[in-house]
Amino acid sequence: MTDEVLTKIAGKTGHLSLNRPKALHALTLDMCHAMSAALAEWAGDDAVQAVIIDHAEGRGFCAGGDIAFLRNSALNDDGVSGRRFFHDEYQLNHQLFTYAKPVVAFMDGITMGGGVGISQPATFRIATENTRFAMPETGIGLFPDVGGGWYLSRLGGRLGQFLALTGARLDGAECLWAGLATHYLPSDKLAEAKERIAADPSRMAGILSELSVTPPDARIEANADRIARHFASDRYEDILASLGADSSDWAAKERDTLGTKSPQTCKVALRQLATSANLENFADNMRMEYRIGSRVLTRPDFAEGVRAVIVDKTHDPKWDPATPEEVSGELIDSIFAPLSEDEEWVPLRS
Repeated sequence: MTDEVLTKIAGKTGHLSLNRPKALHALTLDMCHAMSAALAEWAGDDAVQAVIIDHAEGRGFCAGGDIAFLRNSALNDDGVSGRRFFHDEYQLNHQLFTYAKPVVAFMDGITMGGGVGISQPATFRIATENTRFAMPETGIGLFPDVGGGWYLSRLGGRLGQFLALTGARLDGAECLWAGLATHYLPSDKLAEAKERIAADPSRMAGILSELSVTPPDARIEANADRIARHFASDRYEDILASLGADSSDWAAKERDTLGTKSPQTCKVALRQLATSANLENFADNMRMEYRIGSRVLTRPDFAEGVRAVIVDKTHDPKWDPATPEEVSGELIDSIFAPLSEDEEWVPLRS
């Protein structure tokens, strides 16, 4: 096990605290395994009536996955260890999604990528004034995985497509407005919430409601109509054209933002969300996302995107293909194609 996830039984709850503050609690493979093991143990323990997920210290809830590890795998072992990370992380995501006991996730701070994957399956998702939610993967040649296809495709008004393509950050009030959070609590009430839930998990919903406050206005609501109009198409070129035909500062800003993203993974994200919206089973979504991840990991854009944005911080990625028009339907089809039977993603056994 690892000290990067603190596990304990507190009262009548199992408590998982991410504990990798220098990396904003970004998930490693050992952390995923530790969480899965604890959840499996608590599933059969009648004394544990609910699960709390939070972070031990620092300003992030969870900033994502171990990007440096994934890039090293792409460059040095043909993605073998990276695919194992995706496979087991997605098992944790599915385990949480199907967990029989209520789960509450406290998204107090940066909640991105892998942090979305462990918070969105929760029964209750708590936003605060510190919450910063985003799926920024298209900026590094990845895609909104960890169940992102499922959650984002089910938001109204094409907001999910907007978030997936632009990587826009939402604050806590915006998360509540969008339905990504179920409650908005001041951060100074979180300790009380956890203590009361641990004492009586059967009152979890009532406790959270009692401690909730009215959030500030959701700023993104003012742009909801623009988002619905400009991001209406599942064809990336249509979205770019729609923004380009709008003379407003907002449209120009979003068009410029998209100009920094990987054309390949923007098209992947649109296909992903369109497909996810019609799936009835979360396991089918994770199987699809694992197929995508297995291919995208070793495509040129991922290593190059991480180099430009995270390693060198030059923010000058050379995407390959370089333009949306060069990203063929055949390439996207190949990224979504089934794997061989022995390579496909499978859920954890109960």
